Amino acid sequence: MSNILYIEDDQEIGEFVYDILEQKGHRVIWLTSSYQYEQHIEAKDIVILDVMMPGLDGFTVGQRIKEMHIDIPILLLTARTAMEDKLKGLEFADDYITKPFHPEELIARIEVLLRRFNKHPMHELVLHHLQIHLQEKRIINRYTAEEIFLTDKQFKIFILLLNHPNQILTKEQIYENIWNQHYMEGDKTLMVHIRYLRQKIEENPNKPIILETIRGIGYRIKQ
Repeated sequence: MSNILYIEDDQEIGEFVYDILEQKGHRVIWLTSSYQYEQHIEAKDIVILDVMMPGLDGFTVGQRIKEMHIDIPILLLTARTAMEDKLKGLEFADDYITKPFHPEELIARIEVLLRRFNKHPMHELVLHHLQIHLQEKRIINRYTAEEIFLTDKQFKIFILLLNHPNQILTKEQIYENIWNQHYMEGDKTLMVHIRYLRQKIEENPNKPIILETIRGIGYRIKQ
């Protein structure tokens, strides 16, 4: 399981690729524009970029990412098939795939890049009393040996926060990543999910030691 940042503005293609990657066990942050990419680049194993999208184009974003994070492989996934575009992209990108493409080719190219850059996916994590099996999506209470069952949304929220240990994620960031919709001020959906998640993972939900609320801002996982 690897952490992937995927930037693609086409909804149909984006959903298709997102589903493929998740089915293979990867954790994916999917953005539909380049506006917020800097907030999500931390701790990513690979970046998959379209070229034409709102905000900065993929060439510009890719160059900036490579300048700041030389150890993160970049895969351009685009409809731009002209040789000059490929040559321009490969000045910074580590691979270049043109649309349409076969899903198995995409997965194979990702695996090659992960091996080349020595990105070893994390399969298991211990956090206080929790033993988290990321690939199997299972959480065990180490003290009681009981399994903790989360809903799909609760697990995705938990993993998103785990991917940014000790970093405060805003309500907007979490909501837009999990629901792929813009956050509306006053919406209580995320707050409700956080409350139920805390009840399941904390030994004492009234005195949380794992999932911390930063009043007026958002949430973070304390490690």
